[in-house]
Amino acid sequence: MSVIAVLALDGVPGHQLTGPGLSFGTAVRHHPHVAYELWYCTAPGLRATGSPAPFRIDTPWGLEGLEGADTVLLPGHDGFRDEPPAEVVDALRAAADRGSRIGAIGTGTFTLAATGLLDGRRATTSRRHAAELARRHPLVEVDPEGSVVDADPYYSAAGVLGGLDLCLRLITLDHGNPVAVETERQIFLQLHLPAGPADAGEAAVPAARADAAYRAVTRPGSGLGPTTRWMEAHLDRPLTLNDIADHAGLTVRSLTRRFRAETGLTPLQYLLRARIQLAQRLLERGDEPVERIAARTGLGTPANLRHHFQHHTGTSPRTYRTAFRSLVSTLTWADGRQPVQDTPTAPTATSRSVRDSIADGAR
Repeated sequence: MSVIAVLALDGVPGHQLTGPGLSFGTAVRHHPHVAYELWYCTAPGLRATGSPAPFRIDTPWGLEGLEGADTVLLPGHDGFRDEPPAEVVDALRAAADRGSRIGAIGTGTFTLAATGLLDGRRATTSRRHAAELARRHPLVEVDPEGSVVDADPYYSAAGVLGGLDLCLRLITLDHGNPVAVETERQIFLQLHLPAGPADAGEAAVPAARADAAYRAVTRPGSGLGPTTRWMEAHLDRPLTLNDIADHAGLTVRSLTRRFRAETGLTPLQYLLRARIQLAQRLLERGDEPVERIAARTGLGTPANLRHHFQHHTGTSPRTYRTAFRSLVSTLTWADGRQPVQDTPTAPTATSRSVRDSIADGAR
């Protein structure tokens, strides 16, 4: 269990408090092997969150909560230009001495820089405050682009959408890129299914199931990694249970036991989930007909693809493609650009446009 302490100072933006909970909570909810515990800690002098709709918060932890944390997250706050309280500086330095990771969100980087921990290291903050950060802390190498900066064990980000980029970076470090990609999909790519039937004779299904197939992942360092990668590279072939066992050098019984223990799925269930994943990516990025996608994914016929896609995602391939394109169009228009026709394979590139479009307004 990894403990993450979010340190709230007076005037902390509300979305920077909810962002970590959304990110790490989503990762835990969709991956049985991921375990995070989130502690919200308050510093002396906290009265309320920042504008435009301040609210009071009360937590069981004060600065002492940082003592048991593996990671400390420091959101922005109203008084970021002021010298931080001595007890806050001491708590952050003590966390660093214990080997904790420390991540700063938005103007939280000013407070972290005031501790001296970022001297001689790279860091970033919201774009409109980057030049000021460089002036106030000349020993810090400031990245003005507002992207996530990894200066292990210190991390910083612009604070867009509550610092989700930073949280996803930490999830990647802890559990690998597949878990982070799925987590981001769950956050940003929620399908808004039509109120009526999606296809003739097909009832609409809750959007929460839309990304269910993305749970087919193996843990970083898993002994099954070479075999699952081989499976994913040969999805178009009619792989059998014996084929998979032979590649893994195991009996069918041992293979099934290992898969259940490490993924919660049988080998053939994992194979089917991987095929649905590939179908989702192909639907997202191009205009190939369903017949071609069925062949490339090893699902054989369009009818078979539709059947399994509906079962695992709660929608049809056609509805999935339409909804994804609609979402991409919305995000690119929000960024002041024309909608794209060829959408990216990973959600990071898609959601980046909407994050960047509001970066200048992030605290």
